[in-house]
Amino acid sequence: MKTLGKKIRLLRHQKGWSQEDVAKRLDISIPAFSKIETGITDINLSRLEQIANLFEMSVVQLLTFNDSEQDQKFVNELETVNKRLMDRETEVIDLQKKVIELFEELRHSKVTA
Repeated sequence: MKTLGKKIRLLRHQKGWSQEDVAKRLDISIPAFSKIETGITDINLSRLEQIANLFEMSVVQLLTFNDSEQDQKFVNELETVNKRLMDRETEVIDLQKKVIELFEELRHSKVTA
């Protein structure tokens, strides 16, 4: 629930709304809404639908919503890992070439001996 609360807080901040603004729109007290944002209280399905509608999204979108900053972090991490993988592939190819060269040298030296 804490993750969902963080998502709701982020959406609220993106709209420029205070907790009071959202609480009024949901027809609940400010402390009740604060407990939703902090993950202290569980959200029932009807409240979840109400919050999703408030932010003009479906319940599924609300539950799967990710912070773009977090998304960017994952993208950057993926790019770093991908680059390291490509570097390793280059190293493997270089090592394979060396093995082939050494094998050819060995074969050539046996033929001339």
